[in-house]
Amino acid sequence: MEGIQHRTVSVNGISMHIAEKGEGPLILFLHGFPDLWCTWHHQINGLSALGYRALAPDLRGYGGTDAPDSVTEYTCFHVVGDLIALLDLVAPPEKEEKVFVVGHDWGANIAWYLCLFRRDRVKALFNMSVPFLRYNPKFKPVDAWKAVFGNDYYIVRFQEPGVMEAEFAEIGVGRAVLEILSYRVPDPLLLPKGNLFGHPLNDPVKLPPWMSQQDADYYATQFEKTGITGALNYYRNFNRNWELLAPWFKSQIEVPAKFVVGDLDLVYTVPATKDYIHNGGLKREVPLLEEPLVIKGVYHWIHQEIPDQINQLIFDFFSKFR
Repeated sequence: MEGIQHRTVSVNGISMHIAEKGEGPLILFLHGFPDLWCTWHHQINGLSALGYRALAPDLRGYGGTDAPDSVTEYTCFHVVGDLIALLDLVAPPEKEEKVFVVGHDWGANIAWYLCLFRRDRVKALFNMSVPFLRYNPKFKPVDAWKAVFGNDYYIVRFQEPGVMEAEFAEIGVGRAVLEILSYRVPDPLLLPKGNLFGHPLNDPVKLPPWMSQQDADYYATQFEKTGITGALNYYRNFNRNWELLAPWFKSQIEVPAKFVVGDLDLVYTVPATKDYIHNGGLKREVPLLEEPLVIKGVYHWIHQEIPDQINQLIFDFFSKFR
């Protein structure tokens, strides 16, 4: 992708691959699952052309970044620790007081945590798809999802180390990743054993209109090379993160924030999510949040589905804080 520079840096005890372009205030882009830095190529090119320095890492466990072996090395503390070390390197506080952050999916989760733990490093946050998951002392998140959606719900299926890795290996890890990236149903993702994606495996993956064959080949090649364990380990820390977040019970995220989601996003259609977003719940947790924006006819990978509109929204929001 023309003009995007790549390098590997040492942060928090691991080697991290980063992609960057442009000059100006830094925007840190955080990808989700099962994604890579390249999910942001429209934003890297678009925002760098508008006077920003765009930087997108492969997060811990993904792509060109190290993947530690232990499941317990993928907590919110580890990943946020990586990002703080990265910011210390590329935007040290003595030179650049705060940075802009954009997150999607798991990257949105991590971005919320980054702002909760270290708001001193974030100027403003633009998050997509996943609202802040409040700590609730009454239940653990994986247990709650299992009770609502059953044992085939993808987050529940991801919990046991080695199980989904083996099942994905049977159909090809690259294919499994493309199946997930191509999921365009506003319903929970269920992965029943023996019928993971509900159609014969000799059928080609029907790529979404926003994904080129070149991009699909890159994703498949990268995950075939690295495996998917590191990516799944984020899900295996949902309940562990819930335990770790206990000291922040009732704490607020005090960073200017914008939240955008498609009305067909499988996260947005989870029971009670709409009420939480629109009837004051999310605003209580993020008091500096602008009115959430729901875009009709758009699915989960919103920043790739409508990149020009998302780029303009990011630019307009961050312009208020330059």
